[in-house]
Amino acid sequence: MDEIFTRVSIRKFEDRPVEPEKITQLIRAAMQAPSAGNQQPWEFFVVTDREKINALSEISPYAACAKNAPAVIVPCYRTEGLRWSETVLLDLSCATENMLLEAVSLGLGTVWLCAAPLNDRMTKAEAALGDPEGLHAFAVVPVGYPAETKQQQDRFDESRIHYL
Repeated sequence: MDEIFTRVSIRKFEDRPVEPEKITQLIRAAMQAPSAGNQQPWEFFVVTDREKINALSEISPYAACAKNAPAVIVPCYRTEGLRWSETVLLDLSCATENMLLEAVSLGLGTVWLCAAPLNDRMTKAEAALGDPEGLHAFAVVPVGYPAETKQQQDRFDESRIHYL
């Protein structure tokens, strides 16, 4: 799967919208992720409103790059009514990674901006979304056509493999 070996964090975007069908495909990929007990605790907010994107770009010092993205996807999670609420961050991590990899295959750029588990960032992101009841912001993912090119680092380190 080439996307694993070519995905990079993109923080600069072209000034053009992302087609709605590509946004849907990103979220479709996210929802195919495994989750503990198949509980699928995720909800996704697709943000194209400039005022809300600006608010999301201020959740942390590292989120400023979201300001110029044509769209931002905010994966959120619920904990009520779940059998294993302690696994939601794992479930959302899998879903978010699926989304990032699918973006590469669609010619899009993304970057994963952390919200959870940092309460101040989560609170700011949730406020930008209108404080959705029962949902917690997991991440902020700017999406767009890349206006920069980067080479992925080779992170393989054989010394970290242990055979028993």
